[in-house]
Amino acid sequence: MSQLLLLFWLNIFHPFYVSVTEIVHNKNTGTVQVSVRIFFDDFEKALEKKYKTKVNILKPTDRKQVDALIALYIKDHLKISTNAKALDLKYQGYEIEEDAAWCYFESSKVAAVKQLDVKNDILFEQHSSQSNMIHVIVDGKRKSTKLDNPKSEASFSY
Repeated sequence: MSQLLLLFWLNIFHPFYVSVTEIVHNKNTGTVQVSVRIFFDDFEKALEKKYKTKVNILKPTDRKQVDALIALYIKDHLKISTNAKALDLKYQGYEIEEDAAWCYFESSKVAAVKQLDVKNDILFEQHSSQSNMIHVIVDGKRKSTKLDNPKSEASFSY
């Protein structure tokens, strides 16, 4: 209990900046499915700074514009390749869960994944202490890593 209390107080005085990206090779469809969880307040600031426009992810006045900005930003800051071939990720949309936005992408069909490489510098321009957690699941095998700004690249072998 005292550890939880300490963690709570530390977070009040020293906020942490983290995103979570989950990458799953769906054996049934042959696609790579990607979900990215980002605290929406930090994400809005990053979008506003980069695209010079006011962004409200919670209650967008123009959902299509917000979707377009989210897709552009994440495609600029998240690059995934399988077996040395870059994936073209198609934006599927986003939803809000508590204080975060979950953003979804999917690739077209890919061959069996032997090697998966990720470059993820989401929000690195916003926070020098940004960390990006990466979870990759291929053939039911989960592998994870954490990328601390400025380290932005990771490789996974299966």
